[in-house]
Amino acid sequence: MKLESLVFGIAGACFGLIAGWAIGTQQAQRSPQDVQASVPQAAPAGSSPAIIDQDRVETLRGIAERDPENIEVRVQLGNLYYDGERYDLAIPWYEEALALDTADADVSTDLGVAYYQMNQSDKALEQFAYSLSVDPRHVKTLLNTGIVRAFGKQDLDGAAEAWRQVVELAPGTQEALVAQQALESIAAAHPGIGGQSSSSGSDR
Repeated sequence: MKLESLVFGIAGACFGLIAGWAIGTQQAQRSPQDVQASVPQAAPAGSSPAIIDQDRVETLRGIAERDPENIEVRVQLGNLYYDGERYDLAIPWYEEALALDTADADVSTDLGVAYYQMNQSDKALEQFAYSLSVDPRHVKTLLNTGIVRAFGKQDLDGAAEAWRQVVELAPGTQEALVAQQALESIAAAHPGIGGQSSSSGSDR
């Protein structure tokens, strides 16, 4: 199956949002209107990476060295490096945080997305599977599972299944809005793959 048309058709809806949604487990929520406005816009090619606050990094690293059990400071370091697009440096901090709290599905999901940003799709999906073993209803994990399956593995059926779960589990939410738009894009490009979920994303 030729995927180029689908990839370009939903790139704005999904690929451009993967960083925002996955790291969004640690960030403030946006309104559905904000999400809808941002959907068509992927990150511009050649844009400058975010600047990492090195003073903040050094402060947090000092705390982490003095307090090896401090989970939050490790999550903050992971977030700083992720936001600065240094996924290679974010990963070990997320891994340390998750080792200290193995039941944190948010950190596990952020770690999975960092793997994906490093072109490790299989490892990302393994991490998402772990997140779902902790919390089977973790919709951000499901949303990003669909993104990685679609773009990292060219598995449109698997992507559609993950996105349908998002719409069904969290109707009316920001995640459901993005998942529904992705499903509609798949269905338009390849009828029979996206299909219709049991919920349209509105209240039942």
